[in-house]
Amino acid sequence: MAHRLFRFVTMIWVGSLLTLGLVAAPVLFSMLDRAAAGSVAAQYFRIEAFVGVASALILILIGNRFVKSGIADYKRVRWIVAVMLGCVLAGYFALQPFMESLRVAAQESGVALADSPYAKQFGILHGISSAIYLVQCLFGIALVWRLPGNAPTAIVPKNKSAKMAAKRARS
Repeated sequence: MAHRLFRFVTMIWVGSLLTLGLVAAPVLFSMLDRAAAGSVAAQYFRIEAFVGVASALILILIGNRFVKSGIADYKRVRWIVAVMLGCVLAGYFALQPFMESLRVAAQESGVALADSPYAKQFGILHGISSAIYLVQCLFGIALVWRLPGNAPTAIVPKNKSAKMAAKRARS
């Protein structure tokens, strides 16, 4: 059951990452003006950030449980999830507030962001944020690729406890 939950949460998270980055955002910018598309995309990425944090925490908890019970298949998978969580935290919770403050400063000065003196700074932060999102998507693909097959089996030799097998798997 936990293995299926792990796969389901992974599917939702990685699927939403790729759909938002490769489909929704480009469609928004092709159909709306830049300011409106940016506002809508910002809301989508905000939702995606919270989905990412929740998904990462669930996956790390389940992965830890599996590794402690001796299933070594999840050892590397946990690290992929941790890197993806780092990308969410850096991209959204670290860079996004700076980008938003530049957007607000441009609005308060009465000019569009693209015409404001903050445009260059915003462009740099947006480029860094986009690169982090790309890295997160690539790690998401790696996560799906590295998922163990059907129900994983514990590596517990005869006459050994699951605790010993987990200890062996960690080394």
